[in-house]
Amino acid sequence: MCTTCGCGQGEGRIEGDEHPHVHEDGGGTVHSHAHAHDHAQGPGQRRMVQIERNLLEKNDAFAKINREQFVQKGIFVLNLVSSPGSGKTTLLTATIDRLKPRIPIAVIEGDQQTTHDADRIRATGVPAIQINTGKGCHLDAHMVGHAAERLNLPQDSVLMIENVGNLVCPSAFDLGEAHKVVILSVTEGEDKPLKYPDMFAAADVLLLNKVDLLPYLEFDVDKCLDFARRVNPRLKVIRTSATTGEGLEAWVEWIEVGAHSAKVIRGEALSSPPCRA
Repeated sequence: MCTTCGCGQGEGRIEGDEHPHVHEDGGGTVHSHAHAHDHAQGPGQRRMVQIERNLLEKNDAFAKINREQFVQKGIFVLNLVSSPGSGKTTLLTATIDRLKPRIPIAVIEGDQQTTHDADRIRATGVPAIQINTGKGCHLDAHMVGHAAERLNLPQDSVLMIENVGNLVCPSAFDLGEAHKVVILSVTEGEDKPLKYPDMFAAADVLLLNKVDLLPYLEFDVDKCLDFARRVNPRLKVIRTSATTGEGLEAWVEWIEVGAHSAKVIRGEALSSPPCRA
């Protein structure tokens, strides 16, 4: 987890900010983005587990604030997660091309370094902001909240968050999204859902991507989907290809349904009478 991969030693930076994004523990020192996995052996390990739990609780508090703000504005938020090389950014740009004539859309890009992906998104004509996590291996809710403020998202829009390429750590961090969407390329191997079960269990949608390459690969689609549904029986699966366009209309229609629901919920919240003590 993050205690061994060096995540907590980095400083995240939101594009356009002058100062790095850092976290501090109760004593005022920069802490790691560690995760809750209880294998304590002795006082030092017990303290680490407690710090990990505190970090996740702090992140959840920021995620709650993000979610409330998104709901108030009717913004439908998706957290796109995958391993590196899944075709996530290419699929996202193809999605934007189909979606932007229908709904306002903006993107938060997460990478350890560079603004390459944010530049690719901006080339489609939609606003995007880059978060560079440095040595960090995932986005957190605090980063996303600040980036969303800078984007100044319009009411009843869609926000796509492209997380850092990693099938482990992002599964534990709620960003305030409506859904996690896991993208799995057919070039990766059908056993990924069993190798990284936390991510597939946390997701609501699986985009099985690059399906145009199936004739050239030894990839068992049925086995992959069986593994995925063993981990998460409720997982919605859409087979996609940015190259041929397969599945993209079904994917965009699913987003439109979610965006409409977010708009309805916003309207219901506005029309509800205030609570009286």
